[in-house]
Amino acid sequence: MTAAIEAVRRGMARTGQTGEVDVEVQTVTEAAEALDAEARWIMLDNMPLADIEQVVKIRAGRADAPRILLEASGTVRLDSVRAIAETGVDLISVGALTHSAPALDLTMLVTTGPVPCPR
Repeated sequence: MTAAIEAVRRGMARTGQTGEVDVEVQTVTEAAEALDAEARWIMLDNMPLADIEQVVKIRAGRADAPRILLEASGTVRLDSVRAIAETGVDLISVGALTHSAPALDLTMLVTTGPVPCPR
């Protein structure tokens, strides 16, 4: 994690780009490493509630805690969102809104000439 974050920062510096590094982690160990590497936006992907709570506590003990955003994502459901919010994360993303939404089948008919107006 640290090597990847540092490589991104070196690449940004080489090209004159600026911005914060955000990372996606799946374990408490990865999250702690991202915090130590000074990532400013950490997405906690598919983490159990207890792990999310642990990462929030780790962040709370840091002097730079107010500058770090924690986002919970993956397997977020309507019945779990309140418990996730109560852990103290800053953001919650719900991918199911886009990747699990039912499709709507629309048909568009194109005709030439005047279109009759329904009365």
